[in-house]
Amino acid sequence: MSAVAVYSDADRDALHVRLADEAYPIGPAAPRESYLAIDKLIEVARRSSCDAVHPGYGFLSENANFAKAVAEAGMAFVGPPADVQRLLGDKIRARRLAAEAGVPIAEGTNEPLRDLSGAREATRRIGFPLMLKAAGGGGGKGMRVVRDEAELDAAWRLASGEAAGAFGDASLFVERLVENARHVEMQILADAHGAVVWLGERDCSVQRRHQKMIEESPGPAVDDALRARLGDAAVRIARAAQYRNAGTVEFLVDRTGAFHFLEVNTRLQVEHPVTEAVTGLDLVALQFQVAAGERVPFAQGDVTRRGAAVELRVTAEDARAGFVPSSGVIELLRLPSGPGVRVDHALFEGARIPTEYDPLLAKIIVSGRDRAEAIARARRAVNETIVAGLLTSLSFHAHVLRDPDFLAGRYDTGYVASHWDGRASPELEPSAATAAAIAAVLARRRPQVAHGNGVATAWQLAAREDALR
Repeated sequence: MSAVAVYSDADRDALHVRLADEAYPIGPAAPRESYLAIDKLIEVARRSSCDAVHPGYGFLSENANFAKAVAEAGMAFVGPPADVQRLLGDKIRARRLAAEAGVPIAEGTNEPLRDLSGAREATRRIGFPLMLKAAGGGGGKGMRVVRDEAELDAAWRLASGEAAGAFGDASLFVERLVENARHVEMQILADAHGAVVWLGERDCSVQRRHQKMIEESPGPAVDDALRARLGDAAVRIARAAQYRNAGTVEFLVDRTGAFHFLEVNTRLQVEHPVTEAVTGLDLVALQFQVAAGERVPFAQGDVTRRGAAVELRVTAEDARAGFVPSSGVIELLRLPSGPGVRVDHALFEGARIPTEYDPLLAKIIVSGRDRAEAIARARRAVNETIVAGLLTSLSFHAHVLRDPDFLAGRYDTGYVASHWDGRASPELEPSAATAAAIAAVLARRRPQVAHGNGVATAWQLAAREDALR
C-alpha cells in the first residue's frame, strides 16, 4: 500500500507530508477551506487513483456525508458506512437504539430540544443535576452540567451556541447526570459478514471539560464480570446498528458497577494504541482488511489481553494556566524509548506548532506486565521527554503519575477538577544542571527565539518546566 496525504497551508512542512508517498495541497489553514472541504478531498483521491480513504480520528472521521461521497466516488471508506454514521451520530437515535437493544441508558429526553421552554419542561420531569448535550455531535462540544434551575438559562445558551458552531445543529437533549462515574469504553470490530467482537475496555475518566487526557486498560475498577457485561452490551448495540469496521461504545459506570450507555464513536479513537498494546492486534491493519471486504480473522474466544497499558496525551497547552493553548517552534525534541514505550507523534525540531487545529502533539503509550510496571515506565517516559519551545501538558502527567489516588486507581470523571490546581510538587521542578544543559544546546542552535510580544533568550525557554519534561 502507498499513502497519499493532503495538507493545508499551515501544514506544508508537517511530518505526515514528508513521509507520504504523495502529498497534495488542499487550501488555507482554516479547516472549512481545507480539511473539511469534501469536494477537495474527493478530487485529490480521484486524481491520485486512491482505492480507499482513511479519515483518521478528527475532522471528517464521523461525517456521514463524507463517507457517502467516498463510496459514491467508487472508493472504500475505511470506517462504518454513511447510514450507520448517520444513525449513531444522532445521539438521541443512538439512545433509542441502545434501549431497544436492552442496554441501560440514563434517564433523559428521547426527542431533540430546540428551545429553552422544552428544556425547562424536561427538567421538571427528570430533576437536577443533569447534562445538556448536543444532539448531533460529541467530543465534549455542546455539553454543560446544570445543577439547579438558576443555571439552566446560561447553560442552554452556551451549549446550543457551541453545538451550532461545531455541528451546524443547535438542538440539545437532557440526560440525568451520573455523579462520580467512570468513563469506560469498549473497543469493537465488525465485518460485513455479520461478525462482531469486543476487544476490551479502556478507562478514560481522567479528562477535563470532557476531553480525555489519560487512558488505560484494563480499567482499575473493571473485573471480568463487568468486562463481559460491557462487551455484551457493546456487541448488542453494534448488531442493532448493523455496524461495520472499528468503533467504540462508551459507557458511564457508577460506584456500584451499574453502567449506562453514553454514545458510539464511529471511528478509530485517539487512544486505540492502548488496546493494541494489551491485545497485540493492529487495529489500523484490521480496519483496512474489513474495509476491503475481508472477515474479522478471529473469533471472540481468540481475543486475549495481557498486561496493562497507559496512554498520555501530550498537548500544546499550558497545564499550569488552565490548559490555555500554546504555540511556537520546537527548538529541542527528545522522545522517550525503551521497553514497553511507544510514541505516536508528528514532531521534529524546527516544526512550527499552529493554533488552528487540535492541540494534540503526541501520544506516549506505555505497557507493562501489570499496572504498576506500566505506570513506573510511564513516569520514566515523561521524565525523558523534552519538547522545548512551547508549553505542554507534560507537567500535568508527571503530577498525576505520582498522585496516590491515581496510583490506587481511585479516580472518576471529576478527578482533574479535584486533583490539579496547576502547582507542581517540588520534586517536579527542573534541576539547574538540566536547565543549563538544555540552555547551552538552545543557545548554539538559536541564540534568541521570538516569544509573545518580545524576545525570550534560550535560557528563559530552557527554564520553563514544561520544556524540560
